[in-house]
Amino acid sequence: MAAKRTASTASSASTKTAGSAADEANLKPEQALALVGMGLMQKMAANGELPWMWSEAEDGGSCDVGALRQRLELTELALNTGAPLSTAEVTYLMGARPGSARVERGGLRARRVNRNVWKLSRAEGGAERAGEVASFGGFNDGRRRFG
Repeated sequence: MAAKRTASTASSASTKTAGSAADEANLKPEQALALVGMGLMQKMAANGELPWMWSEAEDGGSCDVGALRQRLELTELALNTGAPLSTAEVTYLMGARPGSARVERGGLRARRVNRNVWKLSRAEGGAERAGEVASFGGFNDGRRRFG
């Protein structure tokens, strides 16, 4: 009986391999990425590591996916067009009100051109000099500072 199980397992494994090789040529990039992710999750589960489970209580509630998508699309549009933005628009796109003439947050850099006029650009990673850009601390992050 064990020999039958081994033979059937080997034949089903070879069938899966042949079928997946034929399917790989017809996969879209998104589908290939999903398969890699599924393979990683299966490998982690086989090792005894369980995947991280999302908890609503952990993050304080649900997320407005529509608003998040709109914010990301507007950010991309502002970066691509280079259009001047108001302080309110920069506050909305970056998630915090800028506190100095040049601020950087989340890979975005905002530079004040004039009163209530800002330009948004992508932040270049790692090449900042001290004093050139006020990073995350340049935003009003809600902490009171006494001094």
